[in-house]
Amino acid sequence: MNWGILSTGVIAKNFAETARRMGDEVTLYAVASRSRESADAFADRYGIPVRYASAQELAEDPNVDIVYIGTPHSAHAEGMRLMIEHGKHVLCEKSFTTDAQQAREIFALAREKGVFVMEAFWTKLCPVYREVERVLASGAIGEIRAVTAQYGYTTGREARKFDPQMAGGTLLDIGVYAIGFACMMLGYDFDSVQSSLVMNGAGTDAVDAIILRRGGAVASLTCAIGAQMPTAGAVYGTRGRIEIPEFKNPERVTVCIDGEAPYAIERPFEVNGFEYEIREAMACAAAGRMHSDIITPEQTVAVMEIMDQVRAQNGLRFPFET
Repeated sequence: MNWGILSTGVIAKNFAETARRMGDEVTLYAVASRSRESADAFADRYGIPVRYASAQELAEDPNVDIVYIGTPHSAHAEGMRLMIEHGKHVLCEKSFTTDAQQAREIFALAREKGVFVMEAFWTKLCPVYREVERVLASGAIGEIRAVTAQYGYTTGREARKFDPQMAGGTLLDIGVYAIGFACMMLGYDFDSVQSSLVMNGAGTDAVDAIILRRGGAVASLTCAIGAQMPTAGAVYGTRGRIEIPEFKNPERVTVCIDGEAPYAIERPFEVNGFEYEIREAMACAAAGRMHSDIITPEQTVAVMEIMDQVRAQNGLRFPFET
């Protein structure tokens, strides 16, 4: 399949580097940016033969089969609509859209046009999570009572990360990781969502504290841009726990069961972890499927609904929202 890339930013560079390291398995055919200079520089760096100065040109190229979208959150829905209308399959970065209604509309359009669309929530495709699922299904740690996740970083690009015109802020940038992780452990239907956001001078969120409750279990999540936090997650049960360092892209977890010696499970990446979402998107699209069974439209919408609730609770709206 011929891949097109929409965007030449940091995340698009990570995607292209992974694809290049996958060799003949992936064909990077075209890239589009807002300027021909940016597209040319990106294409030269990653050996991409075709380059465009607009998304429209990329969408109209009949040789493009599937498009990776790595634009700012605020441009995701527009980019996806354009590609879907032109019959392109889509792998779109998280957060998938700026709200759940946009996500529903995108998936409905994809069904109408008969193309594959998936959110690039690479976390769920990390191989070690298949082992975590098996441990949980076995009942080895008992009934889950709590889930925790924290993730924070500092950056010299705060103006870009916090820009409200780009749907910036911690929630859509990295809160999606923590919420997605909690859903992976507890399910996607919660009894209650509670949150508190610390806002920044740009009018978006800098620090997020979110509590999700489902039955007798609670997920406690903390994320921040502007604070260094060790990336860590854990699942606590009535008979043990699973510790998941680097929960957003883990290669190793530790299982601790009461009365037994802790043991580690390791599933190293072949490249850097992005390869699994690339393969899943290509396999589903090639098979004529419109969605993945691992990262489903319903799951993507459910996570967006949780983020909608968090924003509503804290009065966080973007300037372009009516």
